[in-house]
Amino acid sequence: MQFDPRRTLLLYAGSSHHELAEEVAKHLGVVLGEVDIHRFSNGDIYTRFLTSVRGADAFVLQTHAEPVNEHIMETLIMIDGLKRASARRITAVLPFFPYSRQDKKHLAREPISAKLIADLLHTAGADRAMSVDLHAGQIQGFFDIPFDHLTAHPLLLEYLRNEIGNDIVFTAPDAGRVGVADRLAKKIGGPLAVVHKRRDPRVHNEVVAHHVVGDVEGKRCFLVDDMIDTGGTIVAAAQALMDQGAAEVYCGATHAVLSGPAVQRLQDSPIKKVIVTNTLPIPPHKWFDKLAVVSVGPIIADAVRAVFADESVSALFDGEN
Repeated sequence: MQFDPRRTLLLYAGSSHHELAEEVAKHLGVVLGEVDIHRFSNGDIYTRFLTSVRGADAFVLQTHAEPVNEHIMETLIMIDGLKRASARRITAVLPFFPYSRQDKKHLAREPISAKLIADLLHTAGADRAMSVDLHAGQIQGFFDIPFDHLTAHPLLLEYLRNEIGNDIVFTAPDAGRVGVADRLAKKIGGPLAVVHKRRDPRVHNEVVAHHVVGDVEGKRCFLVDDMIDTGGTIVAAAQALMDQGAAEVYCGATHAVLSGPAVQRLQDSPIKKVIVTNTLPIPPHKWFDKLAVVSVGPIIADAVRAVFADESVSALFDGEN
C-alpha cells in the first residue's frame, strides 16, 4: 500500500498468529513482508528481513499466546532488526498485550510487569504501539511513545444485535468491568447489573462470586470481560446470575486465553454462548460447542491504515476507545 511514492507500508508477522496477520494484510491490500524466523538448537531466536526496509513504515504484528515469553523475545528481536535496518517508523501491533494483569502492586515486593514490557518495546526501537482492549487502561501511561488503544466492543455488540437481540441486561462480572458494561448498555438503552466478587490476591485464578446488584430475574444477561483465562470469574458470575433467577446467560470477552480447565468449565457452565475474538489463536482442542469467534482483523487493519496515513485512530471508535 502506498499513499505517497516516498512512503511504504510494510507489515510483518511474528510466529504466534500468522492467520490473523494474513487477514489484516488482506484488508490492507498488502502482502506480508518476508522475514526468516527460526530457532537455533539451543533455543536462541534468529530473525532476518529478506527485503530492504530502509525508510519504510514497518508494522510488526505479534500477539502473545503461549509460549508467551518466547513470543515477547521474538517481538523485541524483530523490532531491533528493523531499527538497525533503518526503518523510518516501527509500530508494534500487539492484539493481546502480555503481562497486562500485572499493572499494579497488590502486595509488597511485587513487580509491575506490564510497565516492564512497555519499557522493553521502547528500548528495542518501537516508535509506536497498539493493542486491543487492555486489561487496564492505565497501561497506556506506561509507554513513553504514542500508544493506540483499540477496542473490540463494537464487534461484540454487533454479534449480540444480530444473533440475540437488544432485550438484554449487560452485566459486569466484577467492579473492574462496570465501565465497559455500562457503555455497552447505553449503546442499546439496556439495563445494567454487577456481580460482586471477592478475590484473594495471594491465590491466583480462584474467585468467589457473591451477590448480584441489579434486576436480572427472568431476563437474558450478557457478561462482558476483557479476557477469559481459566474461566473462573465468568463461570462463577454466570452461576450467581442464574441463582438470582436470570433466564439465560451469555458472555463475551475480547481475549480467549482459555488456559487450564477453562474449556471444560465453560462447556459445563450455565452459559448459553461464549463470544470471543481472534486476538489469540484458538487451537482445535480449545474449540467447544458454545464458542463463537468474531474477527478483529478489520479493526486492526483500519488502525494500521490510520497510523500510516497520520489520521485519527480514535475516530474509528467514535472516541470510545
